[in-house]
Amino acid sequence: MPATGAERWPEETGTALELLVHGVGGTTPQEMLDDPRTVRITGDDIAAVFRRADDVDAETQPERRDGLVREAYVWGNLTSGNGTRALWLLLLPFMVVNLAHWMRPAAQGGRRTIRLFGLLVRLVALSLTVLLVAAACEVALDLVAWQCAGTRACAERRSWLGFLSPTSGSGGWWSAPGRRLALAALVPMALTGLLWYLSLRTWRAYESQQPMAHAPEAHEPEADGHTALGRPGFWYGRRLVARLRAAHTAAGLLTVAAAVGGTTARYDREPGGPVVLEVLGVLLEGALVVGAVAVVWVVCRRGRSERRPDLALDEHVVRLLPLAALVLLALAFVYAGWERRGWESSGRLAGDSIFGGIALVQGLLVIVLAVVAGVLYRTRPDRRAVLRGQGGPAVAMLACALGGVMSGGVSQRVSDWLDGTGASIDGPPVLLTWQASVIPPLLIVLLTFCAWPARRAWRLARIEQAVVDHDYPGEMPDPERSRRIASVRAMATLTDRAPLVVAVTAAATLLLGAGALVGALATGETPGEAARGTHVVRGAAQAAQALGSWLIAGGFILFVTWGRRAYKGAAARRTIGILWDVGTFWPRAAHPFAPPCYAERAVPDLTWRIATWTRATGGRLVISGHSQGSVLAAAAAWQLSPSTRRRVALLTYGSPLERLYGRWFPAHFGPAALGSLHREVDCWRNLYRLTDPIGGPVRVPGRDGPEVDHAPLKDPLAYGRTDVHPLPAPILGHSGYQADPAFAAERGRLLARLRPALPAPVAGSGRASQGDAEADTDEWWVVGEPPRGRE
Repeated sequence: MPATGAERWPEETGTALELLVHGVGGTTPQEMLDDPRTVRITGDDIAAVFRRADDVDAETQPERRDGLVREAYVWGNLTSGNGTRALWLLLLPFMVVNLAHWMRPAAQGGRRTIRLFGLLVRLVALSLTVLLVAAACEVALDLVAWQCAGTRACAERRSWLGFLSPTSGSGGWWSAPGRRLALAALVPMALTGLLWYLSLRTWRAYESQQPMAHAPEAHEPEADGHTALGRPGFWYGRRLVARLRAAHTAAGLLTVAAAVGGTTARYDREPGGPVVLEVLGVLLEGALVVGAVAVVWVVCRRGRSERRPDLALDEHVVRLLPLAALVLLALAFVYAGWERRGWESSGRLAGDSIFGGIALVQGLLVIVLAVVAGVLYRTRPDRRAVLRGQGGPAVAMLACALGGVMSGGVSQRVSDWLDGTGASIDGPPVLLTWQASVIPPLLIVLLTFCAWPARRAWRLARIEQAVVDHDYPGEMPDPERSRRIASVRAMATLTDRAPLVVAVTAAATLLLGAGALVGALATGETPGEAARGTHVVRGAAQAAQALGSWLIAGGFILFVTWGRRAYKGAAARRTIGILWDVGTFWPRAAHPFAPPCYAERAVPDLTWRIATWTRATGGRLVISGHSQGSVLAAAAAWQLSPSTRRRVALLTYGSPLERLYGRWFPAHFGPAALGSLHREVDCWRNLYRLTDPIGGPVRVPGRDGPEVDHAPLKDPLAYGRTDVHPLPAPILGHSGYQADPAFAAERGRLLARLRPALPAPVAGSGRASQGDAEADTDEWWVVGEPPRGRE
C-alpha cells in the first residue's frame, strides 16, 4: 500500500462482491451460496472463503462485468468441533470473568480509572485460577492422600490406596504424610501444566494472526476514535497474554507448593520438633510469599496495549516466573518428604482458611469494581447500558460464583464417593458445605423473580394478538395463528430482561455467599451440625445441604452433557451458541486460560480479504453479516483503512450489535461507536424481525447519512394460504433472512449506491410502515447526503 496519501485504486472492473459471513452455529458454504458446487478460493480447514464453481474467476470475465459475485466466509470450525471440545466448558468461569473486562462503561477521560477497572478484573481472574487449583488440591491432597489414605476404614474400601496407608500392612515408604501429600500434588500440578499447554497451543492456533497494517492517511481519526476495536493492535495481544499465562501458571504452582509445604511447616513449628526443619519451613514459606508478590506484580504491572500490535515479548517474565515457581514446588516436595517420626494425618487440612480467604478477597474486589464502574458511568451516562454500567461487576460476581460452585461440587462428590457413609473421614472444608447449602435458597429467589418477566411476556402476548391482526390486513382471522405469532414475539422480548436476571443473581449470590462465609467461620461446623437443638431449622439445613450437593453434581453432569451435544449437533448448539460465541469473541485480556478468541483469527481474515479484493479490482463490495457474523463484519470494517472503509457497504440482519453488544459492552459498541461506523462506511442497512430473540435494531439515527434500520420485517411472510405461499408460511425468527424479498431488494440498493456515477435522488423520507418489508423505495438513503463517490 502507498506510504502517503489515500490509496491508489486500479480501474474498476464493474464486478460487485457480496461477502457473506454466517452467524451462530455455522453453516456450509453450499447453504450460504445456495449451490451444491462450491470451491475454496483461500483459507484452510478452520476458516476459509468459498465461491460457486461458476464464479471462481468471475471478475476477470468480460461477460460478467457489472455482475454480482458472492463469497462465503465460513468460520464455524473456530467455535465447533468434536465432542471433546465440550471440555472447554469447564473453563466457563475463566471465560465469564474475561467478559467482565470488556463490559466497562463508556467513559469520558479518566484513563487511570479505566486502567484500575482492568486491573481489578485481572485480580479477580487470578483469584479464580488459585481457586481452581486449590479445589484440585482439596480433592487430591486433603480428601484422598490426607484423610482417606490416613484412615483405616476408608483405605480398606479403596484398595488402590493401600500403598499410601500407614495402617495397612507394615506401611510403605509413601505412607508418611508428607510423602503422601507430595505424591498427590502431582494431580494439581498436572492440571496447571495442562492449562498452560492449552493456553499456549490455542493461542498459536487461533490468535497468532497478525492484523493487516496500513499507512496513515490524511484526516484519519485518532487511534482512540469512538471504539478501541479500530486500533491496530486490538486483535493481537501476544505480550499481555504471555505475561498473564506465566503469572497464572506460577500462581497455580505456588498454590500447590503452599498446600504441601505449608502443611509440613505447621507440623514442624509444633513444640519438640527439629530446629533445622522449622527454619527450613520458615524460609520456604517466606519464598512462597515472595513468589506470590511477584505474581501479583506481574498481573498488575501491564494491561493491554492496543495502539499498535503488541509484538514484543517479556522473555524474562514469561520464562523465569513459572520456572521459579516450579523450583519452589520441587523444594516443597523435598522438604515434605523428609523423615519425621510420629507425624500422623488427622482431621482436615487448612482448607477452611484458604477457601474463606479466597471468597473474602473475591467479594471485596467485586465491591471495589462496582464503585469504579459507577465512577466511570457517571462521566458518560448511557441509558441503554445494562444496569447503569454495573454489568461488569455483576458478571465478575457470577464468575466467582461459578468457580465456587464447581470447586465445591467436585469436592463434595469425591468425598461422598470415597466415604459414602460419611463416618470415616471429615469430608471437605466446612465452607464448601455452606456454599452448597445456599444453592437451594438461591434457586428459589431466581425462580420467584423469573415469574415476573414470564408474566410480562404472557401479558404482552395477549396485547400482541391485536397488533398481529393489524399487520396482516385483509386476512381471514385465525385466532390460533395470531396467538402463535404473538407468543413468539413476546418470547423474543425476554432477551431484553436478561440484565435484571443477572443483577438479581449477582446480588443474591453476593449476599448468600457472605452469609455462608460468616456461618462457616463463626461455627466451624456444617449447617446441619450448627443447627443442633432446633429440629425445624436443623431439618431445613440438612435438606438444603443434601439438595445443594446433589444439585451441584447433577448440574455439573448436565452441563458437560449439554455442552457435548452442542458441539456435535447444530440444533443443540444454537440453543447456547450465542452465549458461547459472545464469550469467545473477545480477546483473552483478563484470564489467559479462558477459551480461545476466534475473532483474533476471523477479523484479520475478513480484513485481508476485503482490502486485497478492493485493491485488486476497485469494485463494489457489500459485507453481508448474519447474527454473530454482523459483529465480525463490523469489527473488520473498523480495522480497514479509512479510504477502504469508504468503499464498502454493510448489510446486517438478525444482528445483536446493539441489542446485546451495545448494551453489555458500551465502551466498544455503544452509540458513539456505532454512529461512527455508520458515518465511515459508504452505507449501512440493518434488517430485523420482532420474532427474533437475538437480532434487533441498531438504533443509529439518519442524521449522519441514510437511515440504518429497516422497518421490522414480516414474520411469517404470509398470514394465511396465498398463491405465493399455498402452504402455511413458517415463523422464521432468527433464521432465513435471505428468503425474505426485502433482503435482495436492500442488497441491490446498496450496490446501486456504491456505483461511482450514480446521481443523487430527490430527497424524501422513504420510511416504511410497520411490518411492510416491501414499502421502502429506492429513495431510502436520501436524508440530505448524496452517495459518496470514489476518493
